[in-house]
Amino acid sequence: MADEDKKPEIEEKKKEAKPAERKEEKAWKEFIIPLRRKFRKTVSYNRAPKAIKVIKEFLVRHMKVYDRDLRKIKLDKYLNEFVWNRGIKNPPAKIKVKAFIDGDFIRVELVELTEKLKFKKGKLEKREKSTAPAPKKEELAEVTEKTEETRPSVAKLEEKAEEKEKKAAVVEAGQKMEKFAEKQAKHQTKISKQPKRQRRMALQK
Repeated sequence: MADEDKKPEIEEKKKEAKPAERKEEKAWKEFIIPLRRKFRKTVSYNRAPKAIKVIKEFLVRHMKVYDRDLRKIKLDKYLNEFVWNRGIKNPPAKIKVKAFIDGDFIRVELVELTEKLKFKKGKLEKREKSTAPAPKKEELAEVTEKTEETRPSVAKLEEKAEEKEKKAAVVEAGQKMEKFAEKQAKHQTKISKQPKRQRRMALQK
């Protein structure tokens, strides 16, 4: 009797565990989507947009969007860039993606980014970090107090720097004047009092 009582309890536990496992499985999925068969049927100057549409149609079918609304599929910008990387005429033949359920929408990302896209993503993340939110009023007050404490030493350093600059400017001006004087001395012609050719004494009367 005891064994019979235990069996229904175990079955109930299994039933309770199964839906949770299914939910975890449905949270995200990986797909390898073939694109070549579909976009080869279209004209060459419209292949990349066709490839994007094929990705959305594939995910609508396999992620069980019952109303078949393609607007519910949201592609990541790096996935879009990967498809368009070789131009409108040469999209990739197949693509490996990861699909997430986000409320009513399904968000799609690339499983592995290329080196170029990784570099771009890192650059954008750094830019976002650098444009961090402005500090609070309390932090600003602390910073102003610290700056007020360090102001006298800063003023002294500035005065010393100005004195050095003035001395250096005076020395440079003196050197320039000396060079200018030397140049003028070189270019001046020496005027001799005697004539260039000596006159013959017989002709002088």
